[in-house]
Amino acid sequence: MPIRLYNSLTRSLEELQPLVPGKVTMYHCGPTVYSSPHIGNFRSFLFADVLRRFVEDQGYQVTQVMNVTDVGHLTLDDIEGGEDKLEAASRKTGRTAWDIARQYEAEFHECQQKLMVRLPHHMPRATDFIPQMGRIIDDLLQQGVAYQVNGNVYFAVARFPGYGKLSGKVLDELEAGARVAVNDEKQDPRDFALWKTDDKHQMQWDAPFRGGARGFPGWHIECSAMSMHYLGPQIDIHTGGEDNMFPHHECEIAQTEAHTHRRFVSIWMHARHLLVDGTKMSKSLGNFYTVADILQQGYTGLELRYTLIRVQYRQSLNFTQKGLDEARAAIARVQQCRQRLVRHRDGLERVGGDDLAGPAAQANAQFTAVMSDDLNVSEALAAVFDFVGVCNKAQPSAAGASAALAAFLRFEDVLGCFGPEPKPDATNEAPADLQLKLLARNGARRSKDWATADRLRDEIAAAGWKIVDAPTGARLEKA
Repeated sequence: MPIRLYNSLTRSLEELQPLVPGKVTMYHCGPTVYSSPHIGNFRSFLFADVLRRFVEDQGYQVTQVMNVTDVGHLTLDDIEGGEDKLEAASRKTGRTAWDIARQYEAEFHECQQKLMVRLPHHMPRATDFIPQMGRIIDDLLQQGVAYQVNGNVYFAVARFPGYGKLSGKVLDELEAGARVAVNDEKQDPRDFALWKTDDKHQMQWDAPFRGGARGFPGWHIECSAMSMHYLGPQIDIHTGGEDNMFPHHECEIAQTEAHTHRRFVSIWMHARHLLVDGTKMSKSLGNFYTVADILQQGYTGLELRYTLIRVQYRQSLNFTQKGLDEARAAIARVQQCRQRLVRHRDGLERVGGDDLAGPAAQANAQFTAVMSDDLNVSEALAAVFDFVGVCNKAQPSAAGASAALAAFLRFEDVLGCFGPEPKPDATNEAPADLQLKLLARNGARRSKDWATADRLRDEIAAAGWKIVDAPTGARLEKA
């Protein structure tokens, strides 16, 4: 079945047709590592993860790149103004920009692990690709598509006729002076920085292009350099949040296509903003949550992941406490069903005569159909829970239970939000919330997060249960 995806560039659904048959290249805008990753960031990152998982599920060989922006991202990037975000964080904290970048990059990787993200094949840092950026800048200067003023290098938007084709922005919306003072260096208010000079900036390099001044790169040039390095001049899919569409992705298209004279990306995909309790997430409103905030409330990475992926990526997602609780209950329902099937498969429950192979095939077909329709995760989850209902009503044969478990294994492989297949000796009597805490405790132990593992053990004990670590896996028993 063909995979159809919504292309933000053409504003239409298009069939995925890779440049190289059987192989798909993906580039995903990653974190700017100046603060702790928040749940809004991870809606976009998890969308990219599910996309990759499903494309691989459909038999494609995927190469996925996600960048780490550790220099050059401005606090007012929509108008090419403001301070570098890492420099701003450094000024506020008194720590170096380098230290801040490494701290939050490490925290981001921890969050990826806790939210079950399938790690990209490459996660390059912008600061490691200054020479590659310089080669692009040098070429654009030689072509006359970029110009240099007082050491700063700008891309001349007027010399790239296609500028604005992704976002639909027009000159009237981009006039200098609307929010900040006019930058007199620019030939056109739409022009954007490829290289900047500032004696106060901590991160600086000798110019990696001819005739340049010591400075640092603009934000947009980073992704062009890193995507071309790993994936070549043309790629199949590029994703990000809807806030990346302008100016970041618009500028990526301009500078890359001016450099290569080829179409840069076949399909652009953008995830909608996350709302919290019906409003935009904001520290001033008290509804701003980092990933760590949610985990510290006692929710697991699986529960947070489920909450953030449960709505199709182009639809608004309203994040609420109720939604987290619903995710907990939903995961527990799936895991209880799988646990029962495991016991039927292994002869630990009375084996019936119901063959679930047919219903499993139907569930798989429905799952594939809705995921192939622009990653409709909400409908995919509906297919999963319809199948849960069928399984719960059945008295399956051992073979039927195996077929059903294989379907659940596939659903977990694509969505990544249910957890591993339960162990055959796990008890059926423990409450669902305690079973999920057991799963979270096992994950914490694997991650050597002993404090979290101990806390979860104590919470289980306080509820009157104990953890038994057996060779076949941990299980719960009444204390």
